[in-house]
Amino acid sequence: MKVVLVNHSDSLGGASVVTYRLMEALIAQGVDARMLVVKKSTGSPYVAEAAGRFAGRMAFLAEHMRIFMRNGFDRSTLFKISTATDGLPLHRHPWVREADVVALNWVNQGMLSLKEIGRLARIRPVVWTMHDMWCATGVCHHAGTCDGYLDRCGHCPLIKGGRVKRDLSRVTWMRKSGLYSSSEIRFVAVSNWLAERCRHSSLLSHMPVSVIPNAFPVEDFPPSARTAEGGRRRIIMGAARLDDPIKGLPFAVEALNILADSCPGLAERAEAVFFGAVRDPEAFSGLRFPHRLLGGLSGRDELARAYAGADVVLSTSLYETLPGTVIEGMAAGCVPVATNRGGQGDIIDHLSTGYLAQAGSARDIAEGLRWALCSATVTPEELHGHVSARFSAESVARRYIGLFNEMLKIR
Repeated sequence: MKVVLVNHSDSLGGASVVTYRLMEALIAQGVDARMLVVKKSTGSPYVAEAAGRFAGRMAFLAEHMRIFMRNGFDRSTLFKISTATDGLPLHRHPWVREADVVALNWVNQGMLSLKEIGRLARIRPVVWTMHDMWCATGVCHHAGTCDGYLDRCGHCPLIKGGRVKRDLSRVTWMRKSGLYSSSEIRFVAVSNWLAERCRHSSLLSHMPVSVIPNAFPVEDFPPSARTAEGGRRRIIMGAARLDDPIKGLPFAVEALNILADSCPGLAERAEAVFFGAVRDPEAFSGLRFPHRLLGGLSGRDELARAYAGADVVLSTSLYETLPGTVIEGMAAGCVPVATNRGGQGDIIDHLSTGYLAQAGSARDIAEGLRWALCSATVTPEELHGHVSARFSAESVARRYIGLFNEMLKIR
């Protein structure tokens, strides 16, 4: 079986990392898997750029110029919106021509237009893995508290003057609806939470949606490598960009302050460790809980060492399709505390293998941290086995192979 996976990059961003892992997992299962990207950063011979850098850049600029003009020349939400009006002619690429299945992943920012996706679906079976909500909405990647995607979008809060019914979100919704109704595409959600959003979406409620989680290298985070020092309890939290509003860092700061005030003895014996980029130098200025900033970590070895020195992994995201830091931390033996808005429920069994806190409640997050540090009885080995059974590369690859075979039989 020949499969070509399509993603904007092979290493930049969460979707890129998990798509690259899936390619490796498929190859390990005997599949002839390759990956087409706009920006190649790895040296893998199984990854190729779909076109020259100039072509990719021009498609990116063309789409965003259209958005910029349709949005009243407002830049504030420019990169929160994707319309897929422009992209690369991927159907001409020899790897696509040779493939049995085309597996789309995160293909925004000028990689593929909706028109081009339609062309691909006419010549090859297409499986589209959704790493966010964009396939189910008009233009946004995460709907947040907006429910416009339930009824054809329009009046979009991300569009300047967006109280217009037939705005850019409604126009893009109509283009997506036309694509979905005329193409055989099998959608895959990476979490049950995302699949549930799709089932209620006005775009995808009548489309087949499978649930297959992302593959994670859980074997790279062995619980036996834990290196906690001097009895100090550690809480670890990380992200590519810690102060991205989606990550909910202010709730983490407030929760840790609540814990410091309510359990001062515990706080004296504990420490919060953060990793990732931070743009706002004042992001941690109000944090009274003992803490350290590690900055960005590169490579699985650095990540494994960081998790190995921690007892609890924290995620305060406002919404998250499937938070990788929670899975990685659990594999290393950290008890997870995460907000319950997204795919966290696919990872954590509440009060058994972790704590699911009410989204937006710093007090409940603080209670989760207290439980994890003082009351949790789950062992590091049990946590590692829990995520291995659900998210190992082998198990995820086998599920995709089953789906690919099903698509080929239907075709």
